[in-house]
Amino acid sequence: MTDPRAKDIEKLRHSGDFDVVVVGGGINGIGTFRDLALQGLRVLLVEREDFCSGCSAAPSRMIHGGLRYLENGEFNLVRESLFERDALLKNAPHMVFPLPTAVPVNSVFSGLLNTSMSFLGMKGRPRPRGIVPVKLGLSLYDLLTRKRRVLPPHRVFSRKQALARWPELSPGLRFAAVYHDAWISHPERLAVELVLDAEAGNGHAVALNYATITPRGTGFTVTDTETGEVLDISARVVVNATGAWLDETTESLGAKASGKLVSGTKGSHLILDNPALMEALRGHMVYFENTDGRVCIVFPYLGKVLAGATDIRVKQAGRVRCEADERDYILDSLRLIFPRLAISAEDIVYSYSGIRPLPVADVEFTGRISREHFTRRFDGPVPQFCMVGGKWTTFRAFAEQTTDMVLAELGIPRRASTRELPIGGGKGDQPAVHDRRSELYGSRAPQVPPGEEKIAGSDLTVGEVRFLISHEKARRLADVLQRRQPLAITGQLTGPVISATAHAMAGILGWDAARIRSETSSFAAELVNYHGVNPAILEE
Repeated sequence: MTDPRAKDIEKLRHSGDFDVVVVGGGINGIGTFRDLALQGLRVLLVEREDFCSGCSAAPSRMIHGGLRYLENGEFNLVRESLFERDALLKNAPHMVFPLPTAVPVNSVFSGLLNTSMSFLGMKGRPRPRGIVPVKLGLSLYDLLTRKRRVLPPHRVFSRKQALARWPELSPGLRFAAVYHDAWISHPERLAVELVLDAEAGNGHAVALNYATITPRGTGFTVTDTETGEVLDISARVVVNATGAWLDETTESLGAKASGKLVSGTKGSHLILDNPALMEALRGHMVYFENTDGRVCIVFPYLGKVLAGATDIRVKQAGRVRCEADERDYILDSLRLIFPRLAISAEDIVYSYSGIRPLPVADVEFTGRISREHFTRRFDGPVPQFCMVGGKWTTFRAFAEQTTDMVLAELGIPRRASTRELPIGGGKGDQPAVHDRRSELYGSRAPQVPPGEEKIAGSDLTVGEVRFLISHEKARRLADVLQRRQPLAITGQLTGPVISATAHAMAGILGWDAARIRSETSSFAAELVNYHGVNPAILEE
C-alpha cells in the first residue's frame, strides 16, 4: 500500500504557496479548514499531534444549547447553540442523537433572585435553583426554538411522578423537569470526517497531522515530525486555532497581541461500568447541581455511563489528567443524586480531562465565565486571525464567522455555506442494518473492507486498520484505538489487543521491532498515566 501521507507531503513539495494556513487541528481549526476549502481557497491545516487529540478530545460529549448560559444572560449564545445543535442532528445523524434530560429539583423559589441578579451582571456563585427559575429557563429554551422545533418541549413532574420514573433518585427531591438536548457518540471521528470532506471537495486543501510550523522570513517552514523533513511554504493569512495554547502561538507565529486572550478551565470526566447506575438513568441524562453550585451531568454512553465534570482554573496550558480529588468530586456528586446506589472508583474504566479555552474573565466562580467565541485580527508579517473561546456545539458557526473575516481580508466573496451540509457518513441514506460499522461510519460503512481477519480480542479487523491508515490519516496506535475507534474510552482495551493492532499497523506502515515496542509501551503509559486505566489490564 502506498503511504497516503506521502501524497500530502508531495503536494507541499510541489507547491507550498497557500492562501490560508490554519494552525491547530482541534474542532474549531478543522471546522474553519473545511469552510475555507469550500470557498475554493488553497488552504493548509497543520496539527502538531493527531487531529482532535487535545482539548477537543475531552468534551462532555453533549451537543447542547447551553441551558445554564441563560442565567448568565447569554441569550445570543444560547440561540446560536440551539440552532447549531439542531443542524448537527440533521447533518450528522450517524453520530449526533437526541438526549432526553432530567433535572431534579429540591425547592420552589430558591435561586430566583440570584438568577435575576445574574441578568444584571452579578457574577457570584449561584444558589440552588428551585422549580420556578428552572421552569422559566426551560420555557425560554423552548421559546428560542418555537419556529423550527425538532425536539419535544419540556415537561415538569411532581415528586411522585419523578420517583416513579427514576426510583433511585434522591428521595428528597420535590420536582423533576425533562427537556431535550443532544449527544455525540464519536466526536474525534466526526472531526476526521470534516477533514476528509474538505480535502475531497478541494484538491488544493491539505491537512497534516504530526507536523509543526515555524516562521521564516516572510513565510514559514512546516516540519514533518515523522521524518524530520522541512518544507518551505507561504500564506497570505494565518488562522490561529490552537485553543488553550493560543496566546503563546500568536507570538511564535510572528504577531503581537495587546494582552492575554485565553484563560482556561480544566474539565474532567469519568466513564463508569456500573449496570445499576445505567439502569437508574432510564435512558436519560441527569443534569443536576452539586453542593458547591456547579452543574454536573451523568448519562448513558456507548454501553457505559459518562459522568462529569469539574471546572478548575489553570494558569498555563499543558497536558492534564483527572486527578484523585476530581475523581472523588464526581463520584460524590453521583452518590448525592443516587444515594441508594453503590458507586465506587472501581467502576471507572476510563477518565479524561482537557482545558476549555475560555476568554479571559475577571470572575470568581468559573461557571460564570462566558462560553462565547470571537475572532481577533493581529498584524504581523502575515495577518493572523485568532479564534478565542468556542465549544463543540458551535464549531460550525465559529468557523463560518472566522472564514468570513478571512474572505474579507482577501477580498474574496463567499461561494458556499455549511449550514445544511451533511458531514461524512451523515450523507445520503443511513444503513438499514444498525451494527458496529454503521454506528462508526454511517453511510461510509460500505467503503470499509468486510470480513477480514479480526484483531484478537476485539471486533476490529486488519482490513479496518488498513482503512483507517489509508483513508482516515491514522499514524499511531492511539489514533486507531483511542480516536478512530471507541475501544479505549469504553474500557475494551487489553494488552493482546494493543499488541495485535501494533503488529497489524507495522505490516502496513513498515514499522520495525523497535518501533512496535515503542508504540505499545508509550500508548500503554498514556492510558495509565492520563486516562486512569488499570495497568494490570494492559499486560500481555
